[in-house]
Amino acid sequence: MKTNAARWLDSLGIHYELREYDATDDHLTAEQVAARVSLPAARVFKTLVVRGDQTGVLFAVVPGDAELDLKALAALSRNRDCEPVALKEVQPLTGYVRGGVTALAAKKPYPAYVDDSAVGFETISVSAGARGTQIVLMPGDYVRAAQAVIGKIRRARAAPR
Repeated sequence: MKTNAARWLDSLGIHYELREYDATDDHLTAEQVAARVSLPAARVFKTLVVRGDQTGVLFAVVPGDAELDLKALAALSRNRDCEPVALKEVQPLTGYVRGGVTALAAKKPYPAYVDDSAVGFETISVSAGARGTQIVLMPGDYVRAAQAVIGKIRRARAAPR
């Protein structure tokens, strides 16, 4: 299925692969998506919608096996503070539903920040803009298409209590 994100990559002449997976579960973790597209979770990047106190809405793209470091994102994006956007705001702001958010071809071109671990891989996977479809592409192509800034914005996932 071609999504707006895939069409955006087509318009830029960027090579990619679409990988579809079963998304009938209500909420899939990044690790579950990674397993379904046969990639390690470190290469499956999740796109989070965040609001900076100075810059407003932005995208944070972090590996599936890590968490977003809000303080690091704030520093990189020149904000004093960043907070996740409420789930009910995600679709009106981006045009995408939970599990299908991507920085590519969103409703508005919000600034995007990609964790620097992405550049260590030959390819990464990001949402194609619809639940059940991932785009696999070279990290440099993704950064260019999303007009993203690269920096360390991840932290290790906290151990369960």
